[in-house]
Amino acid sequence: MKNIPDSPLGHMYREHIQHILDKDIEPLLDQYTDDALLISSFTKKPLYYRGRDELREHMQGILGIDGLETDIAFWAETEDPQTLMIVEDITMTTSDGDAKMRFADSWVLRDGKIAIHFAGMTQYPDGSVA
Repeated sequence: MKNIPDSPLGHMYREHIQHILDKDIEPLLDQYTDDALLISSFTKKPLYYRGRDELREHMQGILGIDGLETDIAFWAETEDPQTLMIVEDITMTTSDGDAKMRFADSWVLRDGKIAIHFAGMTQYPDGSVA
């Protein structure tokens, strides 16, 4: 993990990625509110996941990732409301082989937990741009 600031959200992001690397889904889900909404563009069509059970379904695919490396290209956060916006240069190994992508993740937090997560992909493994 590169270029992550030493801030409360920086620490939360490090924990988030570490839970993914450790394939430890329950602490990962504990970072979200019970009624959290995650909007994913990983399939070039928006997918919506609401609540813990649907988030768990989405996270199962993420847990298949090995060798995840993140390099933050852009980081912005606010305190009130507590939000995070990042662009990540991602390298990972999946069942299909090595992949290099760019993600744009944004979090809106409520009471220190992620209430809304925009999980965007800006460059897909095939090199196409969103």
